[in-house]
Amino acid sequence: MALKTGRCSTMTSQNVRYLVFDIESVADGDLVSQIRYPGENLSSHDAVRKYRDQLIEERGTDFIPYSFQYPVSVVVAKVADTLELIDIVALDDPRFRPHVITKHFWTGWEAYRKPTLVSFNGRTFDVPLMELAAFRYGLSVPAWFDVHGKSYSQPRYRYNPESHFDLYELLTNFGASRLNGGLNLAATMLGKPGKMAVQGHMVQDMFDEGKLAEINDYCRCDVLDTYFVFLRVSVILGQISLDREQELIAATHAWIVDRVDEVAAYEVYLEHWGDWSNPWEAEEGATAE
Repeated sequence: MALKTGRCSTMTSQNVRYLVFDIESVADGDLVSQIRYPGENLSSHDAVRKYRDQLIEERGTDFIPYSFQYPVSVVVAKVADTLELIDIVALDDPRFRPHVITKHFWTGWEAYRKPTLVSFNGRTFDVPLMELAAFRYGLSVPAWFDVHGKSYSQPRYRYNPESHFDLYELLTNFGASRLNGGLNLAATMLGKPGKMAVQGHMVQDMFDEGKLAEINDYCRCDVLDTYFVFLRVSVILGQISLDREQELIAATHAWIVDRVDEVAAYEVYLEHWGDWSNPWEAEEGATAE
């Protein structure tokens, strides 16, 4: 099975209800050279550098469109229907081969009986990138595309949260508003680390320096942040109580502590860990005094 169950888990594929995931990707310099600068004979590195500089000048950001990118890190948190964290895995660790990562992502989704994918702004980036990666590497994913199904039940249907629950879309009413600050802001509001030493715009340079393990560590932290945002969203949707959310957070904290020696990123995450300040408890305490 592509998304292997961790050593301490007794869960089976039937217990995995959600796959909370995040992706880090880099530009395909050869593709950039061929499409953006045909005839210039630019090297892969020079083509990416030129495109990034051009984007900075034109748009104020050097973020290359996902259509020119491929995944170098996909981290998935397996979550039970009770919203308990089962395990977190970095696909194709430690080799991180893009074609294998892509295969494991899609075959894992099917192996776990098509659980709900949970992302933060994955509708516009992560999922399209993985779909295009399947196209790039010649992988069949008929259950995901489901072109013969009714439109409203197809996994790719934008308003079908049973297949893909994009937390950003829920918090912005499907783009009616903007959440300036993104995942970093949402996680920080909950006392969680958010962005630390590594940020998304640094991934391309890290990849060029051969820091694949560090990229995957960064991705693990983003998945943890996404999971905690998912829990709070579950509170506002009435799916769990606030007390239950706090119990799940405490259990996850213990889960991370238990694995600090295995994953370097977890130690850093714990160093920046903060607890959400509960105004209801503070108010009750003040009243009691």
